[in-house]
Amino acid sequence: MFRIFGKEGYIFTDKKNPKWGIMSTILGLVAGISICLAIHRTCLNEGTALMQYGAVVLLAMIYAAAGLVLGIRSLMEKDIFRIFPVIGIFLNILAVIASVTILYLGVI
Repeated sequence: MFRIFGKEGYIFTDKKNPKWGIMSTILGLVAGISICLAIHRTCLNEGTALMQYGAVVLLAMIYAAAGLVLGIRSLMEKDIFRIFPVIGIFLNILAVIASVTILYLGVI
């Protein structure tokens, strides 16, 4: 028996958390944190971005694209809890948008 919200009861479901959805969420977190750290380090450097920070943003965009593919792939599975794939897709879309914006503004 499992405890659900402080009450004892049974869980009658065959659903599971998809491993690709969890991986998508992790990749989205890694990409988002990497972009935030690159922006923070650029601000500490008085707005001068080093070449390494651009490489970090580019790698974060690759991570986010891979996480987006994994999130969409895991969302198509049946009998799963959808929370991790949805969070992963959301985080990865935010990271891709931030990466594209940063790289576009760096080119201008």
